[in-house]
Amino acid sequence: MRQILLVVDVQSTFSPPNWLVAGIERVIEYIPSIATIELHDEVHTPFQSQLGWRPAAQDTCLVVPDQVFVKHSYTPPAEVLAYLKRFNPDRVLVCGVQTETCVLAAGFALFDAGLHPTLVTDLTVGSSLDRSGQLGVRLWEHHFRNTVSSDQLLAGFD
Repeated sequence: MRQILLVVDVQSTFSPPNWLVAGIERVIEYIPSIATIELHDEVHTPFQSQLGWRPAAQDTCLVVPDQVFVKHSYTPPAEVLAYLKRFNPDRVLVCGVQTETCVLAAGFALFDAGLHPTLVTDLTVGSSLDRSGQLGVRLWEHHFRNTVSSDQLLAGFD
């Protein structure tokens, strides 16, 4: 199966737990991967004026994928979708930070682009609303059905 991993916003601004970073790094060893980092640009997305909060204007990805893309909103930019379409995957594995917001938004963007999003359920954390990420996992299952654990994913590489 041709698959690629999309890592969403695993960056300093969002203080991901060490187990998440380590788990993603383990998967990256076996599967092609890209990542997004969210950087603040009030012209693109009015985080500060509407929410009173903003991500950092500069940040770094805490994992080392094949390529990193910058985004300025909840959804991945068009360059990410174009890159993934050129890769022509059977499915796009998705993991990262804020399961019920940015990760879910990535799922909708992938779906709308004709790609097949699959959530890696044990490599995601939620926002401060639900740090466990379970709300996002349930929403993902409702909208896209496809989920997998990192152990299931890596079982084929043993």
